[in-house]
Amino acid sequence: MREAGLIRAAGLALLLAGCIPAADRPVPVTRPEPPAPAPAPAPAAVDQRQPDPAPTADDRQAPVSARRDVAQLPAPRPAWEARQVAPDARAVAAQRYTVRRGDTLGAIAARTGAGVDAIARANGLAPPYPVRVGRTLDVPGGRYHLVRAGQTGIAIARAYGVPWTEVIAANALSEPYLLRAGQRVLIPRAAGGAVSAAERAAAFTLDVDTILTGGEPAVVAGQAPATPVASSRRVLAPSAATVAPAALPGRFVWPVDGTIVRRFGPGATGERNDGIKIAIPLDTPVRAIADGTVAYVGSEVPALGGLVIVRHGGGWTSVYGHAGTLLVQRGQAVRRGQVIARSGESGYADRPELHFELRRGRTPVDPMTQLPHR
Repeated sequence: MREAGLIRAAGLALLLAGCIPAADRPVPVTRPEPPAPAPAPAPAAVDQRQPDPAPTADDRQAPVSARRDVAQLPAPRPAWEARQVAPDARAVAAQRYTVRRGDTLGAIAARTGAGVDAIARANGLAPPYPVRVGRTLDVPGGRYHLVRAGQTGIAIARAYGVPWTEVIAANALSEPYLLRAGQRVLIPRAAGGAVSAAERAAAFTLDVDTILTGGEPAVVAGQAPATPVASSRRVLAPSAATVAPAALPGRFVWPVDGTIVRRFGPGATGERNDGIKIAIPLDTPVRAIADGTVAYVGSEVPALGGLVIVRHGGGWTSVYGHAGTLLVQRGQAVRRGQVIARSGESGYADRPELHFELRRGRTPVDPMTQLPHR
């Protein structure tokens, strides 16, 4: 009898177990397989110390990349975002001015509201701009914006809704395109008469040439550009201007080893490619082609995604786009062969690849004519 009772109890337990939902049943605990090693991340332990001078409230540390497919070190916002510009240009009528005793060209510019450079160009004056008492000068009319410390050409162009290239042309700006605090720049009229902030922003596009010529903050008289920092652990404030190295870059090296899938120049449908595209595996190290100073790190040029721009001596610039991980900071000195990024497929890339450009001044140069023969 006792054995029959035990058998009935066991059968009842099995019946009840069949009624318990599978999700609620205890499951055997097994040792999980070790996860596959993750790709080495970008150096995340960034020393948060700030260089001298201490950054302002607008220079707060924050990742500047808005793209989820691009990882980068903590950094301040770009100078054109950190220092906003109000479109408060002064309208100046074209006029003629007779030089008085004690006048200087700077004093005449301040009195009329026009720019020193504009008056000098209109009258064929060369530095140091001597003016003779009794001479009549032509003062060009137009809208003149007074540049404040830290303002950039990009921010000025955005504020007025005009292409920065047109501001360059209107003011005959040239290398190294550094604005000066107190300088008055002539602002061309916006096409279509855009007036609202949204319209002004929509009228402006950011590209490599604009970053190179309008991305540096205006300098104060007597203030030297920042010395390049040696490590990504030191973060340069956006209010500090940088300059290219003085030394010539020497021979270039290839940024990556891969297959060239797009060459320099016009494509089959007529669009122009200012560089070459090299197909490479994801997370491939991208190396600086020569010694230089990092001019830009970010992802604000939509087509190129993760982007590093390095200035070299002799007017050369190298450009590295479509990166997935950015490993350097603006203002950082880099050496030939140093890893500055890891490859990705960010921006408009349709595969893992590197978009690579070489420029001499503002002119794109076919990299195949400058890189070692392979």
